[in-house]
This record gives sequence, C-alpha cells and structure tokens, in this order.
Amino acid sequence: MTVNENGSGVSPGHRGTTRRQGNVGGGDRPSTIRDVAERAGVSVATVSRTLAGNYPVSAATRDRVMDAVRALHYVVNVHAKALSGRVAGPVALVLRDITGPSLAHVAAGVEQEASARGRLSLVCATHGDAERENELVRLMREQHAAAVVLVGGAVQDDAYFLRMADYARGLDAVGSRLVLVGRPALPGDLPVTVVDYDNRGGAFQAADHLFAQGHRRVLFLGGDPLLSTAVQRREGHLHALRAHDVPYTEELDVPGDYTRASGYRRTRDAVRAGLDFTAVVAGTDTVALGVLAALREAGLDVPGDVSLVGFDDVPFAADLSPSLTSVRVPYEDLGRTAVRMAMERTEGDGGDAHVVLSTQLVIRRSVRRPR
Repeated sequence: MTVNENGSGVSPGHRGTTRRQGNVGGGDRPSTIRDVAERAGVSVATVSRTLAGNYPVSAATRDRVMDAVRALHYVVNVHAKALSGRVAGPVALVLRDITGPSLAHVAAGVEQEASARGRLSLVCATHGDAERENELVRLMREQHAAAVVLVGGAVQDDAYFLRMADYARGLDAVGSRLVLVGRPALPGDLPVTVVDYDNRGGAFQAADHLFAQGHRRVLFLGGDPLLSTAVQRREGHLHALRAHDVPYTEELDVPGDYTRASGYRRTRDAVRAGLDFTAVVAGTDTVALGVLAALREAGLDVPGDVSLVGFDDVPFAADLSPSLTSVRVPYEDLGRTAVRMAMERTEGDGGDAHVVLSTQLVIRRSVRRPR
C-alpha cells in the first residue's frame, strides 16, 4: 500500500510509504530514500541503483542498503514510479458489482494473468452508475494503467457507443488499452480490444436440450431487455424455438433482473397464475436458485414435475439438489484473455483485437423428459 509523500525535491519514484520506525532523525513520518542512504552510509544515487537493480553495486553495499530498507520499513512508491514511466502500469478491472459469482471469476482471471506478467491489478465497482464509470476510467488514465477492462452487459444506445469511443481514444493517447469483456463491440476502427463469449449459442444449447427431451412449454426467465447479454440470450432461445418448430408464446417469455429474488418472484407468479409449463430456462444460475425455491414452495419436484436449466455454471451449480444443468461460461479465461490481449497490443506484439470464447452445456440431473 502507498500513502502520500512528505517533503519536496525528492524523486517521486523513491519516497517511502510507511511510517518511520527507529530511522535516523526519529519522528512519525514516511521513510524516504534519503533516510535509507543516511543509515546505510551511501549516496541517494547508490540506494536508487540498488533498488532498481539496473546498475552494478558491490555485494557489501547491497547488503547495507537492504538492511537499512528493512530497518526503516521503506517501500518504494509504486504509483509514483508508474506515473513517471519507470514501472509497468497496473491492470484495472471495472465492473458493476464485485459480489456476483460469475464476475468474481473474471476478476480472478484478470489477477492471475496480470500477476504472471508482473502487473498489479485493481478492481473497481461502478454500482451501475455511468458517472462513476467515467470517473474510474479517467482516474485509471491519469494513473497510466496498462489496460482498463470493462466487464458486463450494457445498453446498446448512442450514448454507450460515444462513451466507449471516448474511453478508447483517451486511454490510447496515454499508451493504455480499453478492453470490453462481455460488452458490445464498437463500430469503426477504434483502439479497443473485445473479449466476448457465445451468449446466443449458449442459450440455444439450453433450450435445444429441453426441446430434444420432448418439452414444448418452456418458461424463459430472461434478463433486462435493454442489456446486451439479455438480448443475446433471448435471441439464442428464440432460435431454438424456430429450430424445433415450437410456437412462440408470449406468456412464457418473462424478462426481469438476474437475481435470486427475481427468479423466485417470476416463478411463483407463473405457478399462481396457473401457467402451463414443464421446464424453465433461467437467465443465470442465480435466477435458477429462486426458481428452485418457488417450485419447492409450490410442492413441485425438479426434475420430476418441472425441468430446469441455468446459465453460467458457477461452482454451486454442481452442489444443488438436484445438481443443475447449466451453460458453462469460461469466466476466468475471459479475464486472462483480456489481460493477455491488452498486453500484446500495448507492448507492440500485435494479436487479435476481437475474440469470442465458446460456451458449453453441462448436463446434470435437473432435466428429464416431461411426463
């Protein structure tokens, strides 16, 4: 961790970030490179060269410097070094909510790949606030982040495309890279990397599996009809209907939030209304949790009375009773691929600017043929 520096006239890449403990001169302030030099009996330049590792120093000198560093709890200000261009910038992950299980796995993938490449990773949440997103991207641009990774569905309107284009150009101007993960690609030739996954294909697989088992009345609990991910999953579901010559029924197409509470409420309302259905496609595994609760409350068995398919295949899906058939999204791979592609671009190694990862239906015990 770093804190603001005291004093002036000291190179920003070398001011310390912890309180002085037993250092020369005493006092409760951050240790500086001058304190280290004084304690080690060497020049400031020698300390700088020793810590940077870019200039030969004797073993004895290095030992004295490192002993002083440990005694004073001195830590180089990494953020200041990044601003001055002397250390690789961090990778920033910007998402709506850090508590969702699927997004947590994207974050894990980003952290793993960033760490493997010697980069810090930062995780920021917008809580659905566009102005908050603007501020975070601006801050990351000022911090010279190597890449800014934006994750999650978005409303595909003119305001979105204009805002993303502005992000892309602004980050590119400081040598950074905008990466969109699970977000709509941008038109035109803009400096942006897109890492997506096959939403449509995944939703098609979910419905196709149910129709192949003989189901015809399938309740589709989609997401917010304005969000790109929800639009794509609904398109995949409708494609499966057409492929199996199953008529579209409006009452079976129920949009809502990707939350457990929404899944519970929509299923409960469908049962109370006497809606005829033998299977449910839940827009996410979290929605599927609510579906299970509502069906059990109504005395209905899964899969005996109603079959159920989720989307995401988060870890708890296999531990439910019954274990949940679900569409697996490679969330960690999305995070790793986002960082890898961004680094290839910013480091001048070329690489693709747009990639789509595949999804896969994982068949478990929550589906059976209708009675």
